[in-house]
Amino acid sequence: MTALLEVSGVSKSFDGFKAINNLSFSIGEAELRAVIGPNGAGKTTFMDIVTGKTRPDEGEVRWGEKSQSLLKMSEARIAQAGIGRKFQRPTVFEDQTVTENLIMALKAPRGPFAVMRWKPTRDTDERVSDLARQVGLADQLDRRAGELSHGQKQWLEIGMLLAQEPRLLLVDEPAAGMTLAEREQTTALLRRLAETHAVVVVEHDMEFVRRLNCKVTVLHQGSVLAEGSLDHVSANPDVIKVYLGR
Repeated sequence: MTALLEVSGVSKSFDGFKAINNLSFSIGEAELRAVIGPNGAGKTTFMDIVTGKTRPDEGEVRWGEKSQSLLKMSEARIAQAGIGRKFQRPTVFEDQTVTENLIMALKAPRGPFAVMRWKPTRDTDERVSDLARQVGLADQLDRRAGELSHGQKQWLEIGMLLAQEPRLLLVDEPAAGMTLAEREQTTALLRRLAETHAVVVVEHDMEFVRRLNCKVTVLHQGSVLAEGSLDHVSANPDVIKVYLGR
């Protein structure tokens, strides 16, 4: 399987602290991957580097069939290339409806004249309806985002990411603060998305990771400590030591 994202020998230090230390791993085109690790393992810095928010001190990050270097692209260009990131706290427009949030997120020309001339079409309506259906909000289109439950806001933000037509989604702790029913729906949603996208889930909740039933990458001190199924990495003595401190 050809890698969609290839991280090779990446390191990053902040004031002498090595947040990422010779990190290498790859993500396939239609793959669900969980990235776990204790606080300070480098999970957030890894996402910052992939999305262009942070530049590494050394190493390479390659993207797509043409193996383009992401390190030569701006954050906006990386997003346009097909990498979407969902932060832990949902950032939706609370005073706008679900429909309006999804319309604002649709991939379209963003120049001032294009925005002024833009009008919704039947294709827009169909696209918004399809996005809402994908994330389980088809019956919430006219509700203001601020009225949604925490879980529904998370799904709306995933829908807004999908509106940008990404090939890779980086999703940060999606299960945090959700009810059990919402967590189950989120598991099903992420597994479904991974049939047609690469989806990387950064998560602390081992029970949620188990439900995802996917390959797991364990980070520790900025490097890959172990990789494989959750059962495989959970049995690794080094992982046990890092997580349980013994």
